[in-house]
Amino acid sequence: MLSTHHGTALKALIRPEFYTQERDVYLRLHQLGIESVAGFNVPRLFAFHDELLVIEMQIVTPPYVVDFASAYLDSPPPYVNDPEIMGPWEDAKREQFEKRWPTVKRVMSAFQLHGIYLSDIKPGNIEFAT
Repeated sequence: MLSTHHGTALKALIRPEFYTQERDVYLRLHQLGIESVAGFNVPRLFAFHDELLVIEMQIVTPPYVVDFASAYLDSPPPYVNDPEIMGPWEDAKREQFEKRWPTVKRVMSAFQLHGIYLSDIKPGNIEFAT
């Protein structure tokens, strides 16, 4: 059942595996009572609908981390130890985030303490305060 809270957003996903992953990350954050990680806001889960593949979450303001559809729970992505993949990936992320890249890495590490491994790292998913 979806609610009628004000200040929420609905996210409808097309692929069931992405919905399940996003829902499960939000459920973990909700169960742990986490509303921020490393100083970045995380949307609070309000409701979800497994048949419609819809998640209702709080709208947050920067700094924030959103979009967990491609995150991994309890173990890192299988490619994380492959330098041929991770080297170019980290170079691209360092270029995208510039001087903020060390902060992004701290945010990623903080999520990992909760068994959440972020993989869709990009501006827009990790937003800084101005």
